[in-house]
Amino acid sequence: MFILNTNSDYRQPLEPGFADMLGAAAAAKVERHLTYRDHHAPTPLLSLPGLAVEIGVAAIHVKDEGQRLGLGSFKALGGAYAVIELVLEEAARLLRRPVDIAELHSQAVRQVAERMTFACATDGNHGRSVAQGAQLVGGRAAIFVHAGVSEGRVAAIARFGAEMIRVDGSYDDSVKEAARIAEENGWTIVSDTSWPGYERIPGLVMQGYTALVREAVGAMPEVPTHVFIQAGVGGIAAAVAGHLALSLGDRRPTLTVVDPARAACLFETARAGYPVTVPHGEPTVMAMLECYAPSPVAWRVLSRVADAFMTVDEEDAISVMRRLARPAPGDPGIVAGESGGVGLAGLLRAVADPAVKAALSIDEHSRIFLVNTEGATDPDKYEEIVGLSPAAVAGGDVDGRHA
Repeated sequence: MFILNTNSDYRQPLEPGFADMLGAAAAAKVERHLTYRDHHAPTPLLSLPGLAVEIGVAAIHVKDEGQRLGLGSFKALGGAYAVIELVLEEAARLLRRPVDIAELHSQAVRQVAERMTFACATDGNHGRSVAQGAQLVGGRAAIFVHAGVSEGRVAAIARFGAEMIRVDGSYDDSVKEAARIAEENGWTIVSDTSWPGYERIPGLVMQGYTALVREAVGAMPEVPTHVFIQAGVGGIAAAVAGHLALSLGDRRPTLTVVDPARAACLFETARAGYPVTVPHGEPTVMAMLECYAPSPVAWRVLSRVADAFMTVDEEDAISVMRRLARPAPGDPGIVAGESGGVGLAGLLRAVADPAVKAALSIDEHSRIFLVNTEGATDPDKYEEIVGLSPAAVAGGDVDGRHA
């Protein structure tokens, strides 16, 4: 399914607060934060010239967030950043003076963090980031996971010392339970989705994601003409769309938001013109995108600066994982988890449909930007789907043919 953005506020300026949240100064602040994080390095921006020739575009660039901060996904940028910011703010309040990121590991800041507990719901990656952030500052983390989160992903979070709490039901059920328990216990909820009266912290999470966009644009020989970006509740899509709109203005690329067909909350929201909760159905293999209600704060960005919305099916996500693992000649192999290559899946669907391709003005001059949002965050699941180990793909130990 594919629709163009026809909402009444499409192409209207972003609300004033979003410039502070997602603009150039915000991204620069996040980059400075990252210099105080272990294992920090800009993630690779990979070119896929072979695939570009195959589908008839000028260039395809993929930002590989599977190598971000040792956590395997772009979420490493968001939850931990919000935790750190909240600790610094609380330290400034208690110490009655400004507290800079350079003081992050000071005894005074650590004493503040030790009294704080950070809670969130997660499909896997966001919780890992929050747990790592809490461990980094010396705080506690309580992470709520729903029934569909694999044991491998639970174990990956628990290694940061987080208390793991299982919740019956879906991701949205775990969000509600995390908020309820956090309020009862005086914990700080660090969610990547928003609700009425709770927007600032999800905004901080989105702000953290702007670093990957700033890195990517800085590394490209030319700005992209098109972006295909996957969405769960919409945080990464809004961060990418908002930062590009604010930093590039009229030169911003045409941006398409890609949803799983089985959890198409943003697609249905765009079609209705207001936030829509879609019914729970059969689970999607795109586990990190299995969200049934959009983040309202993310929608307020996307309604203005996303140009189109589309869905992809289960086989699309699986096919693109295998395609990236066994790349076209001349292209690097990329380890993309179940949700990592969904933007590429959207691109391939778009160029295969003449009407969609024409609606997005994709041609031989188009320069495409994609984000591999996660690597093999569940290695066993990855090998089961792809038929290769993540290490084999990363090491180039494949035959170069598509699956």
